[in-house]
Amino acid sequence: MSRTALLVTHTGRRDSTEHARTVAGDLIEAGFTVRVVADEAGDLGLPGVVPVAGPAAAEGAELVFALGGDGTLLRAAELARPAKAPLLGINLGRVGFLAEAEIGDLDAAVRHAVAREYTVEERLTVDVTVAHHGAIVAESWALNEASVEKGARERMLEVRVDVDGRPLSRYGCDGVICATPTGSTAYAFSAGGPVVWPGVEALLLVPISAHALFSRALVTAPSSIITVTVDPHAPAAVLFCDGRRVFDVPPAGVITVRRGELPVRVAQLRPRPFTDRLVAKFALPVAGWRANSHDSPEPHDTQTAPRLS
Repeated sequence: MSRTALLVTHTGRRDSTEHARTVAGDLIEAGFTVRVVADEAGDLGLPGVVPVAGPAAAEGAELVFALGGDGTLLRAAELARPAKAPLLGINLGRVGFLAEAEIGDLDAAVRHAVAREYTVEERLTVDVTVAHHGAIVAESWALNEASVEKGARERMLEVRVDVDGRPLSRYGCDGVICATPTGSTAYAFSAGGPVVWPGVEALLLVPISAHALFSRALVTAPSSIITVTVDPHAPAAVLFCDGRRVFDVPPAGVITVRRGELPVRVAQLRPRPFTDRLVAKFALPVAGWRANSHDSPEPHDTQTAPRLS
């Protein structure tokens, strides 16, 4: 039976295109049918690939390869999620928290994928709706976060936040972020939110530059329902889902965020503690620590991520 993979990359960057050609060629040689997003097919210029378009591009694919930074991986997740296809990210950007492998691991990552030497974990998502006077005017989802932000730069956003149907607080702020554990190292982290291990099931609420005595980030239950209501007498707001899908929210608009019905399935090539990923991605200062022998019997430099074999 033919094996199929979808390849998503950032063809606007020359190095990304070259690496994508290498991955596509290796997969074709291994017997895969390789699909590429139709808009990227011409830039790749690789014979043997199958251009695809639309939300069903990953339907029936064994894996979705994403080569690029976190933006490329989020774009690939849009295609992988409805098809329930595992997403394998290879980081060609700067941080790449969503990526499973780095550029130096490219050949090994493909070998492991071809040999089916990977496991799959499910990442919690959020489903988002916007209602106005009781009518749903927009629906979307997010892997990282849904952020409600002020629509006018010179005006403060006025909102009320409810959790599980009970009022929590009013905020005069630049915005409110509703994030997943996966998104805790992204926008929510920049706004002062906590880092949450991917294995934790929870939702995060992080006010942005709030003028309030109580403006701390909160971690709620995964079953919690968070609603953000825009003041009816305040300017309109804007909803961003993963920074990719954008919706206008009118005054008195109500944004509801809850656990998503569909997770994003992520391929993992080898067991790796999240602590090591955190240290490597943020270059945390652990190298050279002079621990006592009984505290660290086998000291090592965790700033360098372990290589794929």
